[in-house]
Amino acid sequence: MVRFQVEIHVSGGLHARPASVLVNLLNQYRSSVTIIYNDKRANGKSILSVMALGVKNGDEMTFEVEGDDEQEAATALRSLIERNFAIS
Repeated sequence: MVRFQVEIHVSGGLHARPASVLVNLLNQYRSSVTIIYNDKRANGKSILSVMALGVKNGDEMTFEVEGDDEQEAATALRSLIERNFAIS
């Protein structure tokens, strides 16, 4: 399992557009992704779960990536976050 913490830098937080970009990226991988924020856990492959967390700009969250392609998924996820959810 790959586990890491990040600070989110997206104006408006994880609202519909960045949450959609995140979920679409994660659904390209077989690994499961759990997002932990304020003692709440969410399925990173579910837009409703991600948006229900209520993550705001500047908040820290933890990602747990587990599965056959966890390294690749975690690398892609970190890259997306570093680009502030901009689609490359």
